[in-house]
Amino acid sequence: MDEEIEIPPFFLCPISLEIMKDPVIVSTGITYDRDSIEKWLFSAKKNSCPVTKQDITDADLTPNHTLRRLIQSWCTLNASHGVERIPTPRPPISKSEIEKLLKDSASSHQNLAKCLKRLRHIVSENASNKRCLEAAGVPEFLATIVSNKDSSMSLTDEALSLLYHLDTSETCLKNLLNNKKGNDIVNSLTKIMNRGIYESRAYATLLLKNILEVADPMQIMTLKPAIFTEVVQILDDRISHKATKSALHILVNVCPWGRNRHKAVEAGVISMIIELLMDESFSSDRRGPEMAMVVLDLLCQCAEGRAEFLNHGAAIAVVCKKILRVSQTASDRAVRVLFSVGRFCATPALLNEMLQLGVVAKLCLVLQVSCGSKTKEKAKELLKLHARVWRDSPCLTRNMILAYPS
Repeated sequence: MDEEIEIPPFFLCPISLEIMKDPVIVSTGITYDRDSIEKWLFSAKKNSCPVTKQDITDADLTPNHTLRRLIQSWCTLNASHGVERIPTPRPPISKSEIEKLLKDSASSHQNLAKCLKRLRHIVSENASNKRCLEAAGVPEFLATIVSNKDSSMSLTDEALSLLYHLDTSETCLKNLLNNKKGNDIVNSLTKIMNRGIYESRAYATLLLKNILEVADPMQIMTLKPAIFTEVVQILDDRISHKATKSALHILVNVCPWGRNRHKAVEAGVISMIIELLMDESFSSDRRGPEMAMVVLDLLCQCAEGRAEFLNHGAAIAVVCKKILRVSQTASDRAVRVLFSVGRFCATPALLNEMLQLGVVAKLCLVLQVSCGSKTKEKAKELLKLHARVWRDSPCLTRNMILAYPS
């Protein structure tokens, strides 16, 4: 396009500042390019109008045919200047079309396979289609296939992939969990995490994380031990970076509730977390070690967790090493872990090990550097608690030593 061509300002999308290819009107009366406003509403999950800042009360987008024809006419008139004509966009899929597609799929296994293939194409087109599929009950339809024991592995894997890529809303996830067969979807995802191709195991883990995030406390407290076993297996197999982070997310969300700490300890979570923290590739992204430290902190709040932690020969050294080397969050949780075992499990052998491994020196360093106030309080409290034993350490201040004379 020639630079001297002046584009009418109302042809430009307020978000992308480019000529609109498929102008649509939102409930506030402002027109945007469909692709831009869908990303704003559905991907960025914002519900306000970018121009007016008013809430968009209705997510339905009305095509602005008049403006589109004007833009197309203008493009045609300026074709000699290198302006390409905007093609007429395809109309979005309708709810009735989706419902018919689902109904026809029930007639045979072959039609079901065709239906899933068609749904995958629809999902890939745009975000608006995803909302339409959700309104037509597609997530429930896919969840039924995933939970059906008679479904073939290929159909289950395809339905699982589609269910993940639908990016279903929080409301829809709650519906999947709270319907009469809500436990089926959780149990089915747990089983898939233990078999099949790596891709399906990853999708099952990511979906389980999303579903458990919207679960109520009672549902979380009644989770079966098998879930923790499969989460540990996902962490051990390292099938993908996303799956590993999702597995850690699951543990962070569910461990505070009920007896889930004990279930996690029995499943071997603590040993697995320590092994992860020893892997330098895992520590390259700070979010992973942060979540791992949060899980260790939660589990060391129970006696079984502290005992299992101390059973691992490298536990103290690994946690100490992460202090002041990852982030403030990781340092805070690491100090809390050491405080838990130092307060409730203190033995001469443990305290001597902590001294030899540099825990005392690291805690003293925490007091001197810019760190969170709560982290410093925990570090100071632990140092004071065992000042008699650690009095020979050159790191302890004179005031601490004098406070606890031998």
